[in-house]
Amino acid sequence: MIRSMLSRRVALATPLAMALAIPLAFSATLAVAAPYPNKPIRVYVPFPPGGGTDVIAREITQAVATSAKWVFVIENKPGAGGNLGVDAAAKSSKDGYTLVLGQSSNLSINPWLYARMPYDPTKDLAPIGLVARAPLVLVTSADSKLKTIADAVAAAKARPGVLNYASAGNGTVAHLASELFQKSAGVKLQHVPYKGVGQALTDVVSSNVDLYLSTTPSLLGHIRQGKLRPLAVTSDKRLPELPNVPTLAESGFKGAESATWFGFLAPAGTPPEIVARLNSEFTKALQQPALVKKLGDEGVAVTVSTPDQFSQLIRQDLARWGKVVKDAGIKID
Repeated sequence: MIRSMLSRRVALATPLAMALAIPLAFSATLAVAAPYPNKPIRVYVPFPPGGGTDVIAREITQAVATSAKWVFVIENKPGAGGNLGVDAAAKSSKDGYTLVLGQSSNLSINPWLYARMPYDPTKDLAPIGLVARAPLVLVTSADSKLKTIADAVAAAKARPGVLNYASAGNGTVAHLASELFQKSAGVKLQHVPYKGVGQALTDVVSSNVDLYLSTTPSLLGHIRQGKLRPLAVTSDKRLPELPNVPTLAESGFKGAESATWFGFLAPAGTPPEIVARLNSEFTKALQQPALVKKLGDEGVAVTVSTPDQFSQLIRQDLARWGKVVKDAGIKID
């Protein structure tokens, strides 16, 4: 009798349990199967709006938004040489919805400049892939008596420490690249650091400083307008945008090749499948001819890589720039 009653209760309960379980199972399946991304992706740009890093971030994410139908939200977070923006990304949720566009300075140089770094670029971030490179150009005013790179070296040797050069700040790629150039050329120049590109450009155009080394995107417009005279580029080959400007290497100054590179990263611990998906979509977008041309016109070379290749580059440049910083005795704090 008791067994019969229990069997009847089980039989009655089973349809009810199944009815309750089906929506729960369906809901769980939806949660697991929800496609990535299903909401906007925030991208930190660790520099102010309008600069080279900001432009590259917006152009590339727009290309991905067009091809993949994803939504990106750019958030500029400048400060401490880019450290604030990178740190904000490193400490964000590891779900693929927060990225940062890092570059040479805040991933491979700043760790040697700052006594206290808020993040470790090799441990706290997950590289997604490189997206661009921008070589540097050594320029002088269009009114300068320095017509060639040989003129600049001769003038520097004739008056050691008198000829000066501007940079966008202590410890920038341009600053360290100039240290490599001085070592290669056997000269000593006086460094005049500025707090950004704007005033440095104004002073070199007006001949208040003798030389200026900066990235192609910030200089090409002034060169084309005839305000600046390019003397050499730091790339290993001549630039299509400046075909008549020699490289430092072909001018006899080897070992000074350098460029600023840019790449997207997520917080360490972001699932590998999301990193792979992001890399795939960025790679597809970077193959769009319109994007390649648009960035190329600004002197930026589109570059793609795997996450592992990007990770290796960060480590290689950490070692390279670390030696330059130590040899030059440069410190921020």
